[in-house]
Amino acid sequence: MGPNEKLWSLFKRQDVMTKIMVLNGLVFLVLSIGAALMGWSRSSFYSWFALPDDLLRFIGQPWSLLTYSFLHSGFFHLLFNMIWLSFFGRFVLNLFSERRFLTLYLLGGIVAGLVYLISYNIFPAFLGAPSGQLVGASGAVMAIMAFAALYSPYAPVRIFFFNLKLWQLAAFMVLWDLIRLPEMNNAGGLIAHLGGAAFGYYYARNLQAGRDIGLWFDRLMDRLVTLWSNTSKKSRSANRRGASQSRKNRSNRPAKGSDQDKIDSILDKIGQSGYESLTKEEKDFLFKSGRN
Repeated sequence: MGPNEKLWSLFKRQDVMTKIMVLNGLVFLVLSIGAALMGWSRSSFYSWFALPDDLLRFIGQPWSLLTYSFLHSGFFHLLFNMIWLSFFGRFVLNLFSERRFLTLYLLGGIVAGLVYLISYNIFPAFLGAPSGQLVGASGAVMAIMAFAALYSPYAPVRIFFFNLKLWQLAAFMVLWDLIRLPEMNNAGGLIAHLGGAAFGYYYARNLQAGRDIGLWFDRLMDRLVTLWSNTSKKSRSANRRGASQSRKNRSNRPAKGSDQDKIDSILDKIGQSGYESLTKEEKDFLFKSGRN
């Protein structure tokens, strides 16, 4: 196994939060180096992936509602977002699945972006302001924070010399953003923070009441993962076509058809409950089938 394969294998073994952190770091590194080599400023290089505050510009780049949260304006912006993500994310992963974490993170970023976009187009204070753009995972991190604080409010945390409860730390961070908002310094970023926190709180409240408002997003991701798997792994597609033919002639190739029945059953399970619902044996079987 070569160095690249070892790194990829190591990456795949990490939890979803670590993968998100690595992805954010890689995006920052690649785009920063790219901007430097091209002689562009980072903000201009980001322009096609950052979330614009102008509706017409947004219509031309709707993907920015997702991509903006993987961009950061500087190293310390990235560093502190990832530190807070790791801090609050552990509370969520201790209680919920990785798929729930990913849904919360992505939807938190999307809702925070929408709050930012809507605010800049309805509030008079922003209507005459110069055109700007939003970058950073802060909105998604605030959603993770609010969600964790609602489910583990009395979890003890230590910040420097202060011993606090998790809900107290979360309340302080929200209050700090509210205090700074009237100064209109980075108002768009602060509004996105508050939008993300509000979504995390709303998501947790509904989940406690037995309503999963992120279920539609889970299913959408499952479909996309299944579609990606079917189109990217040509060897698996070839095996599936061969197995389909073998089912028509089981007397000649019974083993192949039997394997394909199992693959179809596993893929159906992924479509209904997600990849994380598979047992270790099912994951191993699917992996081996894709390599044959």
